[in-house]
Formats: sequence, C-alpha cells, structure tokens
Amino acid sequence: MANLRNAVWIVCLVIALGAPALGQELATTSHPDTSGWEPLFSSDLSNAILEPGSWAMEDGVLHAVGHGTIWTKASYGDFALDMEFKVAKGANSGVFLRAGDIKDVLSALEIQVHENTDGSRIGMVGALYDAKAPSKNVAKPAGEWNHYTITCKGSRLSLVFNGEQVLNVDLNDWAEPHKNPDGTQNKFGKALKDYARKGPIGLQGIHGREGQPVWFRNLKIKVLD
Repeated sequence: MANLRNAVWIVCLVIALGAPALGQELATTSHPDTSGWEPLFSSDLSNAILEPGSWAMEDGVLHAVGHGTIWTKASYGDFALDMEFKVAKGANSGVFLRAGDIKDVLSALEIQVHENTDGSRIGMVGALYDAKAPSKNVAKPAGEWNHYTITCKGSRLSLVFNGEQVLNVDLNDWAEPHKNPDGTQNKFGKALKDYARKGPIGLQGIHGREGQPVWFRNLKIKVLD
C-alpha cells in the first residue's frame, strides 16, 4: 500500500510540474509541435470576419487580395499561435492580438510582419509595434517563408521567430499612455497594461503605399489553461 501511495504521489508531482514546463517551452524557447492544435481559420473562412473578396484561401495558403483585416470570430485570452508567413518586397502587414474593438486596430497588440523597418526598429518585422523592437533581426528575405510562435499568457507576451526568441515582455511594464518603459513615445492613447486580455486575432491586409502582398500558412492555435 505504501508503494502504491508513493507511486500516486510521484505521478501527481510529475503532472503538477510538467504543465508549467510545457507552458514555459511554448512561451519562450522553441517552435512547438502543433499536432492536434486547431486551425486559426477554416478552409472556407466561415469562422472569420472579413470584407467580401479581401482574402482568399488557396491550397492551404491564406493571402490578402484587399486592404481589409481578417479577424477570428472567436476571442482568445491565453494562447499560443503558430504560423508561417512570407512577404513581397515592400510589403507591410501584422498580426493583431486580443483586439478590444475590431473596428480600431490600435485597440489590439500588433506583432509586425514587414519587409523593411518602417523607418524604425519598433516598426520592423518581429517588433511589438511601436512598443518594443525584437532582440535581433532573424527575418528571411522577401519571398521566403518565416515562422512565428506568439504566446500570450496573462500580461506576458513572447515571440519565437525562425527558431529564436526575440520578444519576451510583460505588458504591465507599459504603465502610461503614449510611453514605453524605456521612456520613448508611442502612439497608444491607453497604456498597454490596460489593453484587453481577451479578444479576436486578426491579420492585416494589403497595407501602406507599396500595396504589396503577404501570405500566411499553417496557422494553428492552442488555448492555454
């Protein structure tokens, strides 16, 4: 009986310790195995909110053919989002997270998808837009596929980009409107710590003066407890 109790105790300990370890792996260090994860968008886009004709899904590749953003109908709070993307020369897009209002993209956090720096490191690919630059530039050239794993859990946000962690931030550090933790200014009229912690996810359509296309594939999401 003592051996049985010990075995049960060990199993419980492994479960208790293993769950955080998995969450930490998803959040910080590597691209996960997405087997069993849910597709962010269905092949017929029936679970999406979009302007008619603005996006198309062809052979598993989602691409913008207009300027409108495509949004999930579902709202997400704590999650890991895995995807691949490629851009044309001059393309400018982004991944919107936990939107407070899908009619106002500035109500959402944005991870930049960009071919260039938009004149600033906090506008480059892999940046938390206008708030935090990636720790390094690991982007592949225009026309090649890149890999993102974005994890949001509570106030924490991380990005693994082409196998390297380039963002790992606490949104609570953004405590004032129009101000980043390092003292630089941003365009957000509300402190990022006060942004919605649950909301739709969106992909920005053809954007900017260049109007160049962007493509996404293997968009998978896992809701985290």
